[in-house]
Amino acid sequence: MYQHTRIDGSVIDLPVGKAVCVGRNYAAHARELGNAVPDAPILFLKPRTAIVPLSPSFAIPAGRGSCHHETEIAVLIGHTAKGLTVEAVPGVIAGYGLALDLTLRDLQNELKKQGYPWEVAKAFDGACPLSPFLSPEAFGAVETAGLALSVNGAPRQNGLTRDMMTGIYELVAYISHIFTLEPGDVVLTGTPEGVAALASGDVLELTLLNRGQPLAVFSTRVA
Repeated sequence: MYQHTRIDGSVIDLPVGKAVCVGRNYAAHARELGNAVPDAPILFLKPRTAIVPLSPSFAIPAGRGSCHHETEIAVLIGHTAKGLTVEAVPGVIAGYGLALDLTLRDLQNELKKQGYPWEVAKAFDGACPLSPFLSPEAFGAVETAGLALSVNGAPRQNGLTRDMMTGIYELVAYISHIFTLEPGDVVLTGTPEGVAALASGDVLELTLLNRGQPLAVFSTRVA
């Protein structure tokens, strides 16, 4: 059973809500999948049942084609957010962590070809492994943050928030004009290039950074 927690293991007194995700927020990732770079954020939802603990391990669906990792900075919402200005966004954020937006890529590609929604490939049970959270004070300035992922010791993904098409505060404000964000919801802010398929037994190391320095390192494996 997943519960929002802090890096020190203490429980955050917030319910587990929905995850609001953005597609193609890094131009290089859009291009690596042959997608057009959007003019505005592409949003989709993962339900509460998609959220599971990142560590010590997580499962991927069997027999449903390739399952790709998409490493993302996750923003935990601490207060109801509706129709926010960018300037008001810091006041509703309870923490920052990392998430894997697990994606059944073969299925997603087939759905896209047919013009169907992506949810079957993106919102299945366990599709959002989520780390513990740092406080906003420990995380620091959103403009200088970044992430990194290695799989079986080999670098896979590296991304900086300055390379996002829509920055973190701007993204949360934009979402709040479409979906009301409630305490315990999580915003996934997009993945950099380097996505690839996972396999059972893979060992992952996810690093949350700011100004090039590691703030937290999360180790996990594919069950």
